[in-house]
Amino acid sequence: MADGIIAKSLLLSHGAHMASIEKRETQDGKTSYRVKVRLKGYPTQSETFERLTDAKKWAQQTESAIREGRHFKTVEAKRHTLAELIDRYTRDVLPGKKDGAHQAAQLAWWREQIGAYTLADITPALIVEHRDKLAAGETYRKTQRSPATVVRYMAALSHAFTIGVKEYQWLDDTPMRKVTKPKEPKGRVRFLSDDERARLMTACKESTSPLLYTVAVLALSTGARQGEVLGLTWDDIDLNRGRAILRDTKNGDTRAIHLSGHCLELLKELSKVRRIDTALLFPGNRHKHKPIDLRAHWEKALQAAKIEDFHFHDLRHSAASYLAMNGATLSEIAEVLGHKTLAMVKRYSHLSDAHVSGVVERMNQKIFG
Repeated sequence: MADGIIAKSLLLSHGAHMASIEKRETQDGKTSYRVKVRLKGYPTQSETFERLTDAKKWAQQTESAIREGRHFKTVEAKRHTLAELIDRYTRDVLPGKKDGAHQAAQLAWWREQIGAYTLADITPALIVEHRDKLAAGETYRKTQRSPATVVRYMAALSHAFTIGVKEYQWLDDTPMRKVTKPKEPKGRVRFLSDDERARLMTACKESTSPLLYTVAVLALSTGARQGEVLGLTWDDIDLNRGRAILRDTKNGDTRAIHLSGHCLELLKELSKVRRIDTALLFPGNRHKHKPIDLRAHWEKALQAAKIEDFHFHDLRHSAASYLAMNGATLSEIAEVLGHKTLAMVKRYSHLSDAHVSGVVERMNQKIFG
């Protein structure tokens, strides 16, 4: 044999299948065993061992894994790195996702941290280690990340693994199944008191931006998100029926919001002086096809109104809170806000206690007199 190697072939029989083990001896007396597993319809698999017992064990395990459809998935997991998975997922999947830009940045962080590992070497323990580093701020801008932010980073990675399992078939299962997400704090409920609301609306009305007041009233009266309000076009507005269609929503669904009272009057006034060079209700000054940036004006209005710890999104919480305090049920609040489940609106349940107690009282009066 070449290179002074003497080969002797052995055959291991496993039912209808054959694994061949070739014993190799070098002139200096070293022995090795080269195994080849041949199963009809599958490519030949081979491996070399120093001990015959290890060679036999590998042959049996490999045959079983091939028959059960496990072997080649393991091979793929050893062949591809996490970086390759993230790159392919970023190219194939993210362009079609609404929040693709955010997820691309989150996946880039995972790629930088553990992208060099093969998929077979990405263990739950490794993910947990970097989850905790992310939360502690050890590897990312040296600042701690909130539990909600960490959950979003994990969700981005989890979906990439899911696609890797189901569509690319690079993994047999996702390691994320055994990783616990950080517990998120209860949803924030900050709403304007009557006095705060009056001060803030006055400040918005006196803003140097002629659009801030209308935007704030629209958000407060409908519970729509800032992005949903600013993305509205005149084609979405039906002033006669008092209705607007939100197309660019967080969950991707289209939903209608009702316009009434002061909000509807403001939009009717705005329609009289609307710009004809853009379809947007609230276009930017420089870029007419992009919504106006009201952040600076909003911050000045908050300062002028002397309101602390309040974000634009809290106008949505305020709208929901006012609905609860005025007798709306949780399902009605969910419908107004566009939530698919009641979980997100249960934070307002304590505000509707009077309504609930009234319902119970009327029921008891009816059946007991």
